[in-house]
Amino acid sequence: MQTTTDLTIRRSNERGHAEHGWLDSYHSFSFANYYDPEHMGFRSLRVINEDRIAPLGGFPTHPHRDMEIFSYLVEGELAHRDSMGNERTITRGEIQVMSAGSGVTHSEFNPSPKAGTHMLQIWITPKQRGLTPRYTEWKPSGDESNAPKTLLISGDGRDNSAAIAQDAAVWKLQLGAGESTTHTLATGRGAWLQVIRGGVEINGERLEPGDALSTESPGTLEFTASADGLEALLFDLA
Repeated sequence: MQTTTDLTIRRSNERGHAEHGWLDSYHSFSFANYYDPEHMGFRSLRVINEDRIAPLGGFPTHPHRDMEIFSYLVEGELAHRDSMGNERTITRGEIQVMSAGSGVTHSEFNPSPKAGTHMLQIWITPKQRGLTPRYTEWKPSGDESNAPKTLLISGDGRDNSAAIAQDAAVWKLQLGAGESTTHTLATGRGAWLQVIRGGVEINGERLEPGDALSTESPGTLEFTASADGLEALLFDLA
């Protein structure tokens, strides 16, 4: 398959921004008081918020419904509690996935009195409404801790990924300086890359932390990490 060249870049400084003292948040798509009709989401991907939560700060109990919600920990800890009876704390490199379905309430806090929490909160719309709420987690095991490309989330739970109610796959890219990996985007699908740390060159385009790239053109994407490596999330969406 040919190399994909039809790429759209969204730079870090183009995102929405909210500062609440305990929370410093950047919004890739319209969210809360940030509204941009040109950035309402990408296919089923509705929210990517890059959040930094101050020590002991957090989101008090609030409701959700009909959304697949997951949190990816970059640094620190995140304590979760929900109306399904789950109480969990996750750390760097781990994710928690909550299918809100017909309705659920939850809270998320940084439990540390000293260290901040750095995370990405991501929402994906489900393929149907009114599903039974559920909660699950994904944690790296064995070689997955250092693998260049790891499947975190999928619609069918393949390869030990966490399952969500949508035809979507979310990959973690983790590359050392100069290392490369590829992803082939099939016809009819869309890809979104969100850079977390480091930098990357993709088919001639250079991205830095907070930058994103999207495409709906089938073909091969080649990712080569910059001198300081790469940590990123790659979404492959129906």
